[in-house]
Parts: sequence; structure tokens; C-alpha cells
Amino acid sequence: MRYFSANGTWWVVALLVLEMAIRVAAVVIVPRNRRPTAAMAWLLAIFLIPEIGVLLFLLIGNPRLPRTRRTRQDEINAAIREVTADVDFGTPLPDAPESFTSVVRLNRNLGALPLSSGNAAQLYPGYEDSIQAMADAVRGASSYVHVEFYILQADETTGVFFDALEEAVDRGVTVRVLMDHWANRSKPYYRQTRERLDRMGAAWHLMLPVQPLKGRYQRPDLRNHRKLLVVDGRLAFTGSQNLTDSTYNLPANLRRGLHWVDLMVCVQGPVVASIDAVFLGDWYSETGEVLTEEVGLDRLPARAGRLDAQIVPSGPGFEYQNNLKLFTSLLFAAQQRVIMVSPYFIPDEGLLVAITTACQRGLQVELFVSEIGDQAMVYHAQRSYYEALLRAGVRIWMYRRPFILHSKSMTIDDEIAIIGSSNMDMRSFGLNLEISMLVRGREFVAQLREVEADYRAASRELTLEEWQQQPLHSTVLDNLARLTSALQ
Repeated sequence: MRYFSANGTWWVVALLVLEMAIRVAAVVIVPRNRRPTAAMAWLLAIFLIPEIGVLLFLLIGNPRLPRTRRTRQDEINAAIREVTADVDFGTPLPDAPESFTSVVRLNRNLGALPLSSGNAAQLYPGYEDSIQAMADAVRGASSYVHVEFYILQADETTGVFFDALEEAVDRGVTVRVLMDHWANRSKPYYRQTRERLDRMGAAWHLMLPVQPLKGRYQRPDLRNHRKLLVVDGRLAFTGSQNLTDSTYNLPANLRRGLHWVDLMVCVQGPVVASIDAVFLGDWYSETGEVLTEEVGLDRLPARAGRLDAQIVPSGPGFEYQNNLKLFTSLLFAAQQRVIMVSPYFIPDEGLLVAITTACQRGLQVELFVSEIGDQAMVYHAQRSYYEALLRAGVRIWMYRRPFILHSKSMTIDDEIAIIGSSNMDMRSFGLNLEISMLVRGREFVAQLREVEADYRAASRELTLEEWQQQPLHSTVLDNLARLTSALQ
């Protein structure tokens, strides 16, 4: 009996020593090259629940893509800089603010792609209107079509687009398709979509596949969240919309009557080559195949308008958080007004400081979010920031249920805007591959202002007085979700 007791004591001592060793090692390993908030969240998890915390850290603690993928991104950036070194991208609009020129230089240094002039852009705020417009563009293809979407489903709503792809292949047009693996694998129509792409003869690949038995693995929640379409290198679409029904065909969404509201933009002009370069880079990253015979940044589309535009790719393949630096820089540069639309809004400390500082400098700052959420943890995490924003003077507009406002844009003063796939949250900053387009031109900002006005008419304003009436249990949930959101 004494032996059993002593043996049991040794197990307890060994376990305590192991847990202490884990905690000591975590203090050394976890904070290295990690944001303080993320490091503190991981340390808290490991200190409170060492075994589970360590397991989670080993599974999702590395926010970087595998070294091979990062090396390929470096190769892509180097090739872009070399090819574009002597290319004439046109004369930008006159009288650009020095702050804008500085941001353009920042984007070029981090994302490699240049600013180009002579572009035209048309917004598509209607969900099915944008799908029809993309289908019409594909029907006019004569050489190639490049399709890259986070979620891609051949369903009843997108049937017109897949019909257009099939017709293009029948005409001898090369159709290449990329779609995210993890985002699609459990969705309705996944098998049907793959089978249809095979039947039509499209060349298609999964982005960031999680297939460890095939030697293809990285942190499972590192995703390619980009949305883009390029036709013949002469026009392109990008924005927030996935290529699926506005309900995503999910039973839970259908039960709740949820529909997504999105915003796409069709562009023509030299910037199309930059969007195509993003596709070519992703194609190379997934396949190792270099596509040079059809497209190139040294062969620019003809000028089509007066807008200056620059594409900013971002994600875990880059050393820095390109989109976060873009948003933060423009907020500090703004002089009059900032309007942000982001369905998932979980800022880091720097972005939150930039937003509140803009209010304190006397700027009008507005934020559009959804009244309800489709992802509980994200929904509660973003709510934890509302009080600080309201107290700083930010006007928060909540798009009314049963719609999920999924658009992602920002307008700065009267001539600068951003539109793309990137949310203003830590997932989009650090874990997702995103595409953003920086635009300078009053006519484009005017288009976006009309869309923002429509969003405002469909929203209700959240006030500080209303927010202070939130029940205690809701506040607790918000704060707990905020802690978990930093686990990167």
C-alpha cells in the first residue's frame, strides 16, 4: 500500500515538473516574432490548460505558410519587380497627396505590384447582377479565362456562369480555375462542382489543400480568401463575393433566412495585368507551372479610363501584413472622412489606434457591420470593440437582418478608396491570402458613396446609450471571444 502511494506521488510530481517545463518553454518559444496580444493569448492558454494549449499551439500556432510556399512568393515578387522595372504604367493623376504617394511606395515595396493609370471601374452591388456580368464577360472570351474564388459552387444561381465557362471551353478558350480546398470540401455541391469542371475540360486545382497523406499540409486555417476573374487580360473582376448562391446553400442559413450582400468591381485598363499576376502567382504556388505564353506585366492592356489603381496582395506568404499596413497608413493620412465596410471587424492595436485617432483629429468616421452574425466567435469578438469605437466618436451602422453585409471597402476623403476581399480583422491580416485594390479617382469614390448610402438606408445606427444596456452575459461572451481571436 505504501508502494502504491509512493508510486502515485512520483506520477504527480512528474506531471507537475512536466507542466512547469511546458510553461517555461512557452515563455521562451511563444512570444518570438509574434504580436504581444497573440503571444499573451497563447501563453494564457498554455498556462491554464498546458496539455490542450500545447496541442493547439502545435496544430495552429504557426501563422506562416511552409517555407517552400514562402520561397515561391519571394520568387514571384522578384520576377514582378524585374519585369516591371522598365515598363511605362502611365502618368498618374496630377496633384496626388504626398501621403498617397507614400502609401503607393509602401505597397510596391511589400507586394511588388506597381500603380498604373488609365483604368476604368464599374461597381456591381447586386448579387446576381455581378454573376450575370461575369458570365457575360466569359462569353466574350477568345483566349483564356482565369477563375479564382475562395468558395466556388456550381449551383442554380451560378449555373449561368458555369454555362459560360463550358461554352468558352467548347470554343477553344483555355479555362483555368482555382478554389480553396478547406472552404469547399464540406460545402454543398463540392463534388458536383469538381465533376462539372472535369466534364467541361477546365484545368483546375485546389488552393492550399490539406492533404497530409499526399504530403500537402500546412496550418489548416491558413486559407486563400481571394476572389477574382480575368478574361483575356483585358478585363477583370474582384471584390468580396464568392461564386455561390447568396445563402451559400447551407441548411443553417436557409433556416434563418440569411442572405449575403456583396460588392464586386469590374476593371479595365493596365491594372488588369496586376490582377492576373496575382492569379499567375497562385497558380505557380499550387502547381509549380509558370504561365508566360499568354499574359505578362510587360504587355499591358490599353488604357480605358482615368483612374489610378494598384493591386495589393497579402497573406501568410508575405513577411509583413500588407493589407493591415495599407489600411492603417490611409487612416492616418485621411483629412476629412473615412467610411469602412467590413463584415468581420477585429482590429489589432495599431488599427484601433488609427481609427480612434482619426476621430480625435476631427474626422467623420463610419463603420458598417451586420446586425447579426453567421460566425458566433467572430460576431462576439467584434462586438467587444464597439464601446471603445462609440466613445471615440465612430458612427456604427448595423445592416439589418436577415442580411449579412459581406462587402469589404473603405473610402478616404473624396478621391481614395479600397475594395477587395480583405476584412478588417486579424484573420484577414495574418492568416488569409487576400487581394485589395487601391484606387484614386473622384468618380470611383462617388460610385462607392452611392453604395454606402444604400447600405446606410438599410441599416440602423448603434448608439452608446443602447450599447450600455447590453446584458452582462453578452459582455462576458464578447470578452472571451476577443481573447480567443488573438490566438494566431
